[in-house]
Amino acid sequence: MSVTIKDIARAAGVSYSTVSKALRNSPLVKEPTRKHIKKIADQLGYQPNAAARSLVSKKSHTIGIVWPTIERAAHSSLITSMNNRLEQLSYTSLISINEMEFAINVFNRYRVDAVLVFDDGSNQGLSPSKVPVVSYGIAESSPFVPTVDVQRRKAIYLAAEYLHSIGHTKISYFGVMDTPDVMQREKAKGFDLAVEKFKLEAFPTLHVPVSSLESYEGYLAAKKLMQQEVKPTAIISSSHDLTKGILRAFQELNVSVPEDMSFISYDTIPEVNELEVPISTVGVPLEIITEKLTEALMDVVVEHDSKENIIYLEPGLSLRNSCKPFT
Repeated sequence: MSVTIKDIARAAGVSYSTVSKALRNSPLVKEPTRKHIKKIADQLGYQPNAAARSLVSKKSHTIGIVWPTIERAAHSSLITSMNNRLEQLSYTSLISINEMEFAINVFNRYRVDAVLVFDDGSNQGLSPSKVPVVSYGIAESSPFVPTVDVQRRKAIYLAAEYLHSIGHTKISYFGVMDTPDVMQREKAKGFDLAVEKFKLEAFPTLHVPVSSLESYEGYLAAKKLMQQEVKPTAIISSSHDLTKGILRAFQELNVSVPEDMSFISYDTIPEVNELEVPISTVGVPLEIITEKLTEALMDVVVEHDSKENIIYLEPGLSLRNSCKPFT
């Protein structure tokens, strides 16, 4: 026989309503009482009845997430962080790596409370949805839904601006150039703006194009770069995975960071601490992105509307020992 809230109330010596509030993390229940009730619930093996809860609240307490991949480090870190945060709020995440239109249709059938989409602009606009949608992407790509925009263009510009400020004028940018992915185009635009603003040198490997942001692409591109007669004094990488590949190539070629090459990488994620070389990063910290996406989702679930339709997050530069002044 399954354990009920009444069983927990009897064992804890409190009312049925107190147990109900405690299991929903209500601020009306004092912290010691809440912990006591949750401990007893765990001991008794209590499992909440999701179906019953949905009938009462008219909510499924699930969030659908449409994600491009979980193979890249930045995507994996953010989806893990989002899942953990939603779990703290008593929500279940349903993750799909299918095409956006198909995934949104499926989530509508499952009657999720909201859908979070990773919108790189390649889907020609968001599909119609009966449930509210929040976008993680570029504001201009999804003007009709609440969008969290981490200002990728500004982030890469900041990286180039800093390198220029310490004397570098010959900087190579590693990134995907010819792509429908607006996120990658925004990064490249940020670099080009800096080239124009600071009159950086236009040399053959000013742009180092890669076909994807995978580690091996970075490895091959770095190997090719270091075979060129004219080399940069600094590099900006447009993803953590590319950075891993570039550093692997540098290790094989005995190129030292920052003695031989200054280096800044996009993606401010915990995995950067696992690199053998302490690399400076640019972007919005993972915990801030997670918090703002969660807030936007809770706004549309509870209020059926967002307090802000576009939420711009401010990128910053985290300096480690990978940049050396060029004199």
